[in-house]
Amino acid sequence: MSKPTPISGFPEWTPAQRMIEQFVLDRIRGTFELYGFAPLETRSVEPLDQLLRKGETSKEVYVLRRLQADTDGPTGDDALGLHFDLTVPFARYVLENAGKLQFPFRRYQIQKVWRGERPQEGRYREFLQADIDIVDRDTLPAHYEAEMPLVIGDALRSLPIPAVKIQVNNRKICEGFYRGIGLTDPEAALRAVDKLDKIGPAKVAELLAETAGASEAQAKACLALAEISAPDGSFADAVRALGVSDPLLDEGIEELTSVVETAADHSPGLCVADLRIARGLDYYTGTVYETQLVGYERFGSICSGGRYDNLASAGNVRFPGVGISIGVTRLLGLLFGADELSVSRSVPTCVLVAVTNEDERPASNKVAEALRSRGIPTEVSPSAAKFGKQIRYAERRGIPYVWFPGAEGDEVKDIRSGEQVAAAAGEWTPPREDLKPLVS
Repeated sequence: MSKPTPISGFPEWTPAQRMIEQFVLDRIRGTFELYGFAPLETRSVEPLDQLLRKGETSKEVYVLRRLQADTDGPTGDDALGLHFDLTVPFARYVLENAGKLQFPFRRYQIQKVWRGERPQEGRYREFLQADIDIVDRDTLPAHYEAEMPLVIGDALRSLPIPAVKIQVNNRKICEGFYRGIGLTDPEAALRAVDKLDKIGPAKVAELLAETAGASEAQAKACLALAEISAPDGSFADAVRALGVSDPLLDEGIEELTSVVETAADHSPGLCVADLRIARGLDYYTGTVYETQLVGYERFGSICSGGRYDNLASAGNVRFPGVGISIGVTRLLGLLFGADELSVSRSVPTCVLVAVTNEDERPASNKVAEALRSRGIPTEVSPSAAKFGKQIRYAERRGIPYVWFPGAEGDEVKDIRSGEQVAAAAGEWTPPREDLKPLVS
């Protein structure tokens, strides 16, 4: 068998990196549950027509064949694809289970997704997302849109990572403004402005003319709106100073002001109103979010989402919602690449129980069992080598303590300091900071 080669875009972390990932997930999960979100996991596949019904995603979906021998592939209702985000499958889940759910329904979902884009630093084809959503039946109060950044701010602040800044906008501001200046295709204008960071204002102006029918003056007005940014409600004055009026614009300003001011009360500096943020997916209808990792802004958003009113609907029944998603693999990939995260040891083990000779291994196993029963991660030495070799084995793995069973009493050694003391497996406890690997 030839040596295998990695598949681009499908990351496989080292054990140390995986422990960091699990630490991050535990912190995120804990914050989500503090805010009352319940866990949920949906299937990995969805009907292809459902995956493609919203937004510009047709080139990103991995299509499945039911069987390897099915060379032609499924068609029609049998065509399946791996989900490229968690919002579409969640919306489907709500529709299927509406009779069993209590509304407003608050859920979190930490799960892998797949997206067939070009792999690069911080962007993968298989990656882990951590989502929260709140949905209600028929109407969803706007105050939930102000809650989303608070949850994410607390979750990310609990991690040993650089600070984050959440950029927020409201699609109603953009759409109302575009209508107010006479554009007849606001969605095309939104998609054009969403590319501002990638292609620059000159190219966006050309795109506005080509796709939204904007005149030079209208394109200039769109770009002027996109330049507005403020950490507080003062953005509203800047918008009104542009001299455009529309009822939808006024509604959006009011909603965005609430989001920014609520965040400022909870965590000053966390949110900034940034009117160039549009989000390209068509299903967003209100507040939209993008999150920058300070020092890594060039890589784009590591957490995004928004309000949607029409994604989950059946007949006359609607389930409007608001959600936001942390790109966990994206975040970790950037920080791993910059050596920004480390763990104090590469294994969970806190204690290595030495083996005096193979005949005494059962005694060492009993010590290990006693330590584990008290929540102390323990393993037994793989061989009854000289104690010096067993200690070096522990050093290589980063295990801080070695336990020496003895006929006249056991002893435990901190191999970092050299301190060795008498100990009993039913009583001895390591310092709290040594019990589990520390992430920093």
